[in-house]
Amino acid sequence: MSLLDFLKKKKTAEKAKQRKPEKKKAVEKVKEAKEEKPAEEKKVFLNKRTAGFDYEAVRDPHISEKSTDLAEKSQYIFKVSARHNKKEIKNTIEGLYGVDVLSVNVIKIPRKKKRLGRIEGYRKGFKKAVVKIKEGQKIEIL
Repeated sequence: MSLLDFLKKKKTAEKAKQRKPEKKKAVEKVKEAKEEKPAEEKKVFLNKRTAGFDYEAVRDPHISEKSTDLAEKSQYIFKVSARHNKKEIKNTIEGLYGVDVLSVNVIKIPRKKKRLGRIEGYRKGFKKAVVKIKEGQKIEIL
């Protein structure tokens, strides 16, 4: 029956040709719909090298009773990365919040041993920084 197979191939090729123009019309409709949408605003991302500070230096503000009392004296407490020093923390705070930093004090909180039954583990330690800013300036944390 392989002698008659060449007839079947022609029929399938003809069907494929008939379907192709329909797809082009659908594609043209989709292109028209895309063109009607207004142009979106481009987001501007700062490069770490050009910004002058590293975003990873300051993780998040440390909220506690003591930190809220210190905020009245224009001192703020932040959790910071363990690998950054005082100068990098100062540059990051000035760049992110637009304030003048007078001093930075760093405190290393050690990891603490915890137990659950007879299984011992450790709670993660961290590093925090007390940042004193110029009087009259504020950082809106909450």
